[in-house]
Amino acid sequence: MADSRLNLPQGTLDLLLLRTLAAGPLHGWAISQRIQQISKDSVEVQQGSLYPALHRLERRGLVKAEWGESENNRRARYYRLTREGRAQLEVETDKWRRLADVVAQVLETA
Repeated sequence: MADSRLNLPQGTLDLLLLRTLAAGPLHGWAISQRIQQISKDSVEVQQGSLYPALHRLERRGLVKAEWGESENNRRARYYRLTREGRAQLEVETDKWRRLADVVAQVLETA
């Protein structure tokens, strides 16, 4: 049986990370688990993609990282959205919805 997981188009991971963090601060592993859970296992974010994306968002000022203690009493970096991150989430969500509408329109009529 073919793998039912989806490959994310360029730029989509950043949007998913921002949206996931909109609910509150999470550490990296929890972020990837939350995305996998919400997508019903259709999207699995590998560490090799997750942490570079989080660091990129941090460099852009869209997320902030702070050290904390995980639910397993381990030291972990918790990521949270900044004010700029919330604004960017709105912009990117609007762009994604417009693109999805256009693609759907073409698929329905072409």
